[in-house]
Amino acid sequence: MRRRMLTSDGVQLAVVEFGGRGTPIVVLHGLMGRATTWWPVAQWLIAHGRVLGLDARGHGRSGARGAWTTERMTADVAELLAEVGPAVVVGHSMGGLHGLVVAARHPELVRALVVEDMGVDFRGRSAEDARAWFGALPQPFPSLAAVRRAFGWPRPEFGDYMAECVEERPDGYHLLAQVEHATAIAAEWAELDHWDAVGAVRCPALLVEAEDSIVPAGQMAEMGRRMPAADHMRIPGTGHLVQSGDPQAYRSAVESFLSTHM
Repeated sequence: MRRRMLTSDGVQLAVVEFGGRGTPIVVLHGLMGRATTWWPVAQWLIAHGRVLGLDARGHGRSGARGAWTTERMTADVAELLAEVGPAVVVGHSMGGLHGLVVAARHPELVRALVVEDMGVDFRGRSAEDARAWFGALPQPFPSLAAVRRAFGWPRPEFGDYMAECVEERPDGYHLLAQVEHATAIAAEWAELDHWDAVGAVRCPALLVEAEDSIVPAGQMAEMGRRMPAADHMRIPGTGHLVQSGDPQAYRSAVESFLSTHM
């Protein structure tokens, strides 16, 4: 089931109700993604609580108006959590960063936190590289197979993920998230770090790192050391989308964490 929520700055965001009962579990997608990319994970998460996903502003079926900042997008998450009650937050990439910052700033809203392959310090990376990469995408794509091909090398699972993040129009398939918005979000990561938030997280946390991670080497382990109640693990053979690279290992890790902290 899908519904809408209105943010404090007047943007309509899409919320997906995956099912389940009890403690809210809010899943947050990565850059260029959407809530429905969590569908395979949600099928087993619903055994642990009421699972909801948020389309971040500018993504999926949410309104596409900035500000394109971690501060504003984190506020969106906090407003959803204030509505549904204190929740377990499970985030991939950008969603992991937003979950971490919410846990730091609004500890009353986050019971426990899972961060999948995301760091807090990408300073020094080039925003122009991101702009060039996004700008080179061959939109419109002539088919879903073309979407999978464009995004699926060397990790086919990411092609399948991105095939969920397009819509068909008369001239072909277009990404739901606009390149300029995604670039603006990534550009801020190249300028600001969030180490202050790491030190302020007090809830139980699980940090899941890919073997072939996007995060600077050693950073997620250091994040774990700075949190008083965090476990860090690295899953062999996986790329950035750990949940699809080794679904069983990811599920086992998350379910073990939830059994201890819910």
